[in-house]
Amino acid sequence: MSHAQDHGRDHWQRRLTAASPVLPILIVSALVLVDLVGGSGMAWVPLLATGPALAATTCGPRGVLGVGLLSVVVGVGLGLRGGAPGSELAVALAALLVVTLACAVTSALRGRRERVLAAVRSVAEAAQHALLQPVPATVGPFQVAVRYSAAAAEARIGGDLYALVSTPYGVRLIVGDVRGKGLPAVGTAALVLGVFREAAHDEPELLDVVARIERSLARNLGSDDFVTAVVAGYPRRGRLEVVNCGHAPPLLVRDSVVVPVEPDRPAPPLGLRALSGETPALHVLPFDDGDQLLLYTDGVTEARDHDREFYPLAAGLARHTCDDPVDTVTALHAELLAHVGGRLHDDAALLLLRMPATEEAPAACRTPDGDHVGSCSP
Repeated sequence: MSHAQDHGRDHWQRRLTAASPVLPILIVSALVLVDLVGGSGMAWVPLLATGPALAATTCGPRGVLGVGLLSVVVGVGLGLRGGAPGSELAVALAALLVVTLACAVTSALRGRRERVLAAVRSVAEAAQHALLQPVPATVGPFQVAVRYSAAAAEARIGGDLYALVSTPYGVRLIVGDVRGKGLPAVGTAALVLGVFREAAHDEPELLDVVARIERSLARNLGSDDFVTAVVAGYPRRGRLEVVNCGHAPPLLVRDSVVVPVEPDRPAPPLGLRALSGETPALHVLPFDDGDQLLLYTDGVTEARDHDREFYPLAAGLARHTCDDPVDTVTALHAELLAHVGGRLHDDAALLLLRMPATEEAPAACRTPDGDHVGSCSP
């Protein structure tokens, strides 16, 4: 989710909160109007408690007390107008006051929880930026677009991971998925990304980068933990190297045809090599002008609709592929959300690389979320 979307959502939430006392006041006014028309008098006084009760869901304690005071005043007027006995009116007003005080306390507790949640979201957002660092719209010769969605919307971070760096050995990237969820998965993702960023700059060979990650996970993970990942590198023009460790195959787009990049030899996920004894293989393929490569996590391909049908990512990519990776990924993400009915139940990451044609002019640069930031150069 982009900062512009967050800002717009918070803006409307503030506007709703500011206007929230209007609805309770309208309810109280409607009860007065009904009494004036029907002349029921005391019968409507207990319903005045709906005013402070509704105010407690959106207003602060002062707003609740204000609506409650208005309800009490209106209740006195309705009772006196209907000729209600003093004892009966006193009991009804006392109940109304108790409800108002209880709602004010509830509002105060709700406000405290909202402040705690806002602080947690702020920390989570900072953690996300530290863990999943923003990817520029161009890295080396590539145009790049990224879209990440955490299943826990308020947390904004999860077990999926990605990184793309320019190194002395060319552009290198990783997309992976940590087994499990919650803070342990986030910690493992942070470990993998930290080792990858260091090894990508230190190791001349891509398989050695993968081996560094494997050794680190072997020292730090439990016996049942693992990470599926695709590690790729572009050491020189026209040559793309891919190492697949138990992950879903990337999708190559060439001449509008989508082809999965299956590994030459299946390899276990990172962290399980000691159990299987198998080592990953380096898959080399040509990657020329106009070619695109989509890497993703299983939160995309395992997303189901109401009929329990999986999202057809390859078909969606074929429909939405264009010369702008941001537009392609944005369209895929929108279609994915529509497929699941608006909310994902697992973390999902999409990372798309495109090799622009040499004759293409530099375009206006945009962040992976689609915001313009000026012109950019490869």
